[in-house]
Amino acid sequence: MSRVTILTPAYNRADYLTRLYESLEAQTNRDFCWLVVDDGSEDGTGELITSFSGGKTDIRYIKQENAGKHTALNRGIQEIASELTFIVDSDDYLPENAVETILAYHEKYRGTSGLCGYSFLRCHGDGRVNTAYFPTDELIGSYAEVRINGGIGGDKAEVFYTEILKQYPFPVFAGEKFLPEDVVWMQMSGPYQMVHINQNIYFCDYLEGGLTKSGRRMKIHSPRGMVLRSEIYLNDRSICAKVKVKMMLLYQIYGAFGKLPARELKKRTGEKFLWYLCRVPAGILYLWWSLAF
Repeated sequence: MSRVTILTPAYNRADYLTRLYESLEAQTNRDFCWLVVDDGSEDGTGELITSFSGGKTDIRYIKQENAGKHTALNRGIQEIASELTFIVDSDDYLPENAVETILAYHEKYRGTSGLCGYSFLRCHGDGRVNTAYFPTDELIGSYAEVRINGGIGGDKAEVFYTEILKQYPFPVFAGEKFLPEDVVWMQMSGPYQMVHINQNIYFCDYLEGGLTKSGRRMKIHSPRGMVLRSEIYLNDRSICAKVKVKMMLLYQIYGAFGKLPARELKKRTGEKFLWYLCRVPAGILYLWWSLAF
């Protein structure tokens, strides 16, 4: 059994999967398998994956009805038996030493109590680090402490211990096809820490039509998931005031899009002062976004 599963949720990205596959074929360490969960693609993704058989990479393919990336991740994670899970998007790719680097650090830190995995850098294709380096290499801390309170936004490359990741499935709301991954990362952040490593194991290029580019529209159409995300931040005592103000605004805005009763929303958060402080600006932003989308 491979020690790492590279999990790729895919939706109509056949034009880019070949680049990812070729980067997997070039890996210097072969102790991994590739699990592709096709979220109802209609562009020949299944046929393309089949055409990759016969190479060096051990590939498994699952297809489901289109229900959103988070549901594809849930489906894939429940099938994984390897020690580590590395989520890699279908339009991204890896440097040739990615698996080698992951396993080298895993050997160094395996057995360290309280860890749920490792957070590495993502870089753009030209080598620029996405957003920022971690302030200290191999910094051990929670997602909330290092990333959120530390002001390090943007995406990183997370590798999780599979047995822990399985304990935190992505919540699913009927009719909603988007849920940010930090909903789960934040829930894991309470009991667990990660090793934050200033090594690039992931190349990303944000494409037109991708989830990152179409962000706000997707979020507006998935309001209950977005309300839950904000609620998790608001009810975490470790989160700094600046982030909580932002999350309270989003909590009320997406609550309005989801037509959730304001009285119920107020009860679900202990931040009553912030609730009243943000009522007027949240209302203005809701009206603005309603006109824009």
